[in-house]
Amino acid sequence: MVIGGGPGGYAAAFRAADAGMTVTMVDREAAPGGVCLHAGCIPSKTLLHIASLLNEAEEASAWGIDFGTPTLDLDKLRNWKDRVISKMTGGLEMLARTRNVHFVQGNASFESTNSLRIESAGNSTSESIGFDYAVIATGSRPAAPPGFQVDGDRVLDSTAALNITDIPSSMLVIGGGYIGLELGTVYAALGSRITMVEMESGLLPGADRDLLAPLQDRLEHTFDSILLDTRVDELKASEKQVMVNLTGAAVEDGTQSFDKVLIAVGRQPNTEDLGLAHAGVETNQQGFIEINAQRRTTTPNILAIGDVAGDPMLAHKAAHEAHVAVAAIQGQPTIYAPHAVPAVVFTDPEIAWCGLTESEAQRTDTPHTAVCFPWTASGRATTRGRNDGLTKLILEPVTERVLGFGITGAGAGELIAEGVLAVEMGARAEDLRLSIHPHPTLSETLMEAADVFFDNSPHFIARPKR
Repeated sequence: MVIGGGPGGYAAAFRAADAGMTVTMVDREAAPGGVCLHAGCIPSKTLLHIASLLNEAEEASAWGIDFGTPTLDLDKLRNWKDRVISKMTGGLEMLARTRNVHFVQGNASFESTNSLRIESAGNSTSESIGFDYAVIATGSRPAAPPGFQVDGDRVLDSTAALNITDIPSSMLVIGGGYIGLELGTVYAALGSRITMVEMESGLLPGADRDLLAPLQDRLEHTFDSILLDTRVDELKASEKQVMVNLTGAAVEDGTQSFDKVLIAVGRQPNTEDLGLAHAGVETNQQGFIEINAQRRTTTPNILAIGDVAGDPMLAHKAAHEAHVAVAAIQGQPTIYAPHAVPAVVFTDPEIAWCGLTESEAQRTDTPHTAVCFPWTASGRATTRGRNDGLTKLILEPVTERVLGFGITGAGAGELIAEGVLAVEMGARAEDLRLSIHPHPTLSETLMEAADVFFDNSPHFIARPKR
């Protein structure tokens, strides 16, 4: 039994079916895909691609090309987003049928360690299904601070914001994490004046400051304002506007009004209403399910993967955990122990990193050497008019083994996979340096970062920070 049809759930269901198991997958939606496909990764990246096109069309005037003022047809834009979702949903349904995975729409809750109660949509019918093993992959939902009411009209969460019902002239984005930054980028490109509020002293708390700098420089021109060390004390939504009370050192006017407010302060696991106590499955104080290295819960025949199993709450981490969980059910010697889980923020420019960051190395007193290759020295970045980027390499000082990678720039998310492979394979700086990369490409910035470490980059002169 697989509870949840997202990237972790359907990966577990398909892998178990391929291994010869009889599999039932249950999800609240009418088709598999989960939040990632229906109201997360896929629709947001579809809209971010549109935002990128709008930005590039505007920037092309500096190259002698003028496309004129773009016109927006929101109906067509939403239809395009919905067609992308529909196409991918149909593909997953076909894959489930081909593998003989039985898909059930409904709400599942445990009756015991070997049975589930599944209530159909609308709770009109219910049935009890027994299982030998269960994988919980119910994902997460947007979180909201206590006292802040999301109404889907004036005060939005990420799910409502992806519907693009209209383009507000002004929008307050509460939260400077990846969700707020990505959706703020979309609405800014579509014409909204964006004000961003973050309680911490910097955007993307926890991210490497070198990687963040190019993005923050660009956002200071893209957004109306970015208010750090600032708190939202109160929201009052009326028919036409939202009145907001702000507190912070950089706040000149404590009371401001916006057409819409987006609350993007994180996500929380979907572990309520699962009847976990009936199955002996324990959660921690944050609501995440307690698991071991094989993703087994406190009840060994019940496993948990994805967002409900804890950070990082990423689709590709969930899919990898699915493989571990199914292998554990098969009795194979397996554990979840990646050295590098990549993270990508699909802003403009994109930010991506994997493995050890310099911030983590400094916080944990881990010996390291950090080197950067700036994209101002990249021929390919220059031809694209996008020098606002860098590639950063974190090395173990003695063995010169690659501990981490960070990339900021257009297409960083497509480049980070080489960094993941380098970290997982225990590559050394010399391995990157001696691997021929095509020229002119952005991928060669990874090779050139290694060249910087050896002080012989043909395009950039710098000394590594030791």
